[in-house]
Amino acid sequence: MKAHYVWEELYKASVLELDRGKLPERVHAAKAAIDARLHELQLDSGGMPEERQAISDALATLNVIRREL
Repeated sequence: MKAHYVWEELYKASVLELDRGKLPERVHAAKAAIDARLHELQLDSGGMPEERQAISDALATLNVIRREL
């Protein structure tokens, strides 16, 4: 079973947002949550490799969405 990460809900909301007017705010919120989690990971053991990969994938997707705005 795949782990659930706190930042994932905001990420999913940004990916699934259909209203282009709300999209920048959703992407910003997801990026902020991911940045906060990355900061936490730097302070502890670094987390699980699976989460680091999920974060990398999410950031790549958010960058694509941002470029399309």
